[in-house]
Amino acid sequence: MTTLSPWLAQPGSDEERAVVRASWERARRERLAPDVSASLALTGDALDETRSTHPLAPALPVISRLLHRDADDGSGVLVAVGDAMGRLLWVDGDRSLKARAESMLFVAGADWSERRVGTSAPGTALAIDHAIQIHRDEHFAEVVQPWSCSAVPVHDPEHGGLLGVIDITGGSEVVDPHVLPLLEATAAAVERELLVQRLTRARLETTSVQPTLACLGVDTGTVSDGRERRLSLRHTEILVLLTLHPEGLAAGELAAMLSEHDASPVTLRAEMTRLRRALAGVVRVESRPYRLASALETDVDRLLSLLDRGAHRVALSCYRGPLVPGSNAPGVVAARDEVAGRLRTAILSAASAEVLYDYASTHGRCDREAWMQLLRGLPPRSPRRAAVVEHLERLDRDLA
Repeated sequence: MTTLSPWLAQPGSDEERAVVRASWERARRERLAPDVSASLALTGDALDETRSTHPLAPALPVISRLLHRDADDGSGVLVAVGDAMGRLLWVDGDRSLKARAESMLFVAGADWSERRVGTSAPGTALAIDHAIQIHRDEHFAEVVQPWSCSAVPVHDPEHGGLLGVIDITGGSEVVDPHVLPLLEATAAAVERELLVQRLTRARLETTSVQPTLACLGVDTGTVSDGRERRLSLRHTEILVLLTLHPEGLAAGELAAMLSEHDASPVTLRAEMTRLRRALAGVVRVESRPYRLASALETDVDRLLSLLDRGAHRVALSCYRGPLVPGSNAPGVVAARDEVAGRLRTAILSAASAEVLYDYASTHGRCDREAWMQLLRGLPPRSPRRAAVVEHLERLDRDLA
């Protein structure tokens, strides 16, 4: 029978952590041994199918925006997302660390539940339904004891059931005090994103389907009217400009907004012919002037409407990134700057500290003014203050 390690078996010691001791006790009841290791629960098509149908899959871009920038090559950090059963579905981050982690089967498809490997951040977070950090020899399995990890469960935004877990694994730095608040903010952002997506789908299903254009955070926009039509970059730029100018644009005006170098109306006419063909039966585009003859709602319209109503939290959830970020079209660049500026102004002037933290962590990582305002707005005992101060110091070093 497995016995508790001497470090954990000192009742009443200052270092003892009841939550870890309880996890080790559960491992004992499962008759696990210290040389236990993870096992592959999903491979090949089964893993692909589980990934594609998992409820967290639509929110992966949120996790990527919030966490993967800090888990690049050389960071010494891995980001893992698992299901409610403790099976890892996605593992990304530092490639050299990822190769090392394969030796203990910390890979997509592996079972890291408590019932399989004992105490670990992803498995224990699911077992106790609470965020947790596990440092080195707090792990039950000996093979994992050189590592540290922090994890937080993710819940269904409607009925509260467990959907899965988000984990950060690496060295001792991943159990620093600022890591859990970052993970908790990520989980909250994921839950909000899932709710927004569900509400959007429900609205489309219960009302007449009006075509919509998604153009925030993407270079190839998507027009949806019950089915999706992916557009080229140029067609996305044209539609964005036409939605911003409902009164219509003369051929020369639209051509100049699309390119500083090739403002030929002849070239534009050829593109408009292809665009009309791509949107046949969905959106009508008229000429002389060019304008949309049927309604087309954009995610920019929704974002600005939410900001006007003061719904900053939902607006931030809807802001997937800059307007057509890869576009160099002068008219789109100007609109992109205006949209980003309106969002920033609204968040900095009227949003709560929590929403400001989400904004700074995602779209304002280099915005020193946003981080300074966040520091001023946080309560003196907020656990996030240390992370904010550290980020400001990093910004100052980068500017030096």
